[in-house]
Amino acid sequence: YACRAGTQTAYSFGDDPRQLVDHAWFEGNSGDRTHAVKGKRANAWGLHDMHGNVWEWCWDWFGRYEGVAATDPQGPRSGTLRVLRGGRWNRSSYYCRASNRNDYAPGFVYDYYGFRAARTP
Repeated sequence: YACRAGTQTAYSFGDDPRQLVDHAWFEGNSGDRTHAVKGKRANAWGLHDMHGNVWEWCWDWFGRYEGVAATDPQGPRSGTLRVLRGGRWNRSSYYCRASNRNDYAPGFVYDYYGFRAARTP
């Protein structure tokens, strides 16, 4: 939701992966390392680094989608794997798409995992 910033495109800025260099650190421009926040353009809601740099842990438990289009689908109420989103510095532009997600057990630590503290008003 936060990554899409009201869009329905592959990335918050459109569908052209060539524009990702202006919005994210990924395999094509990261120099094989993470980068400080705000090094690239923000999305329409003013959020930086929603694509690339590090996978971000999400609150949702991982579950398979039902195969039916849904807006802001919710994960299961419990589980063993949490959702990661956003892509990372050492993966291609494909992994940085707004809809892409990954899953791992909570507690896994890697140099390409992070989180974003957020709250609702």
